[in-house]
Amino acid sequence: MTDAAWIWVVATLQVITAFGFAWFWVSWFRSHRDERWMPGSRDDHRAPFVVSDSALAVILVASAVLLVLDEPLGESLALVSGGMLVFLGLLDAAYFSRNGMFDRERDGLLNLGVVVGLLTVGTLLVASFA
Repeated sequence: MTDAAWIWVVATLQVITAFGFAWFWVSWFRSHRDERWMPGSRDDHRAPFVVSDSALAVILVASAVLLVLDEPLGESLALVSGGMLVFLGLLDAAYFSRNGMFDRERDGLLNLGVVVGLLTVGTLLVASFA
């Protein structure tokens, strides 16, 4: 097991991010979305992401565990998940921007936080293990 503080910080961020995905999808499926401004295609856009986000969450947790156990595969999985997070952040940024979802009255601050969070954690993982 590693005693490197930085690895513990990175692993903790990975697990928090994975739980963020779980929280998002649980709340998404449990909520009624009737905002008139929301693009009609939003549900169609989001539906395929359940599988990819779930896979990403599993990879994040697996990488965190392997990093803490000082296993080399942890770094490779951190790079994979970092790339996935950056891609997802850019995809969400483009979608939110195109649909006016950064506007204050359209949960803009929350949407911006999601994009910044994804890009920050993804970039951190790539920069740390590339």
